[in-house]
Amino acid sequence: MDNDEVLRLLGRIGQGDEAAFRELYRAFSRRLYAYVIRKLGNEAQAEEIVADTLYEVWKAPARFRGESQFSTWLIGIARNKVLMAFRSRKPDAVYEDLQEIAEVIASEDAGAFEQLAQRQRREGVQHCMERLSDDHREAIHLVFYEGMSLAEVAQVQSCPENTVKTRLFHARQKLRNCLKLLLEREGGGSLTGAAP
Repeated sequence: MDNDEVLRLLGRIGQGDEAAFRELYRAFSRRLYAYVIRKLGNEAQAEEIVADTLYEVWKAPARFRGESQFSTWLIGIARNKVLMAFRSRKPDAVYEDLQEIAEVIASEDAGAFEQLAQRQRREGVQHCMERLSDDHREAIHLVFYEGMSLAEVAQVQSCPENTVKTRLFHARQKLRNCLKLLLEREGGGSLTGAAP
C-alpha cells in the first residue's frame, strides 16, 4: 500500500471511519507483529504492542505526514513500545522448552537427529544475535528480516545512513566470529551461509 492510499485511509480514520481502520490494520498488522515478535519472543506481549501501536494511529491519524514510508513510521512507534517492554521485563523471563527437545529425540522419525541439529544451529544463531548490542541486532533484523532499506533503518534508529552501514558491518563480523567459535567448540564445521 503506497503512502497516498495510506493518507487517504488516515483521513477517513480521522473522521471515525472504522472500515478504513480495519483496512489499514489488515494491510500492516502482520508485518508489525512479525517485527515485534522477533524482538520480544512473547506472543501475548507482541499482540498487545501491535494493538497499542495501531490504537495510536486510530487516536491521532494526522501524526503521519507522509514524509517517510508508513511502515517505517509505524515500526518506529512499535520500536519505542518494545524498548519500554524490555525495560520492564524481569531478568528471568526467558525459559527453554525441554519438552520440545525430548519430543524430537524420542521421535521414531529417521530425521530426528537432523531436526535436533537444525534446532541447535538456530539456537546458535539466536545466541550470537543476543550477544550483539541492541542497535546492531535491530539493524540486522530490520534489513535482513523486514527487508528495509538503509535509509528506512536510519530513520527508525534516528541516525545517519552511514551509521547503519557501520552497524551492519560490525554486527556481521561479530556474528561470524561468534558462530565460528560455536562451531569450533562442536568439533568443526563450515560458516558458509551461516551469518546474514
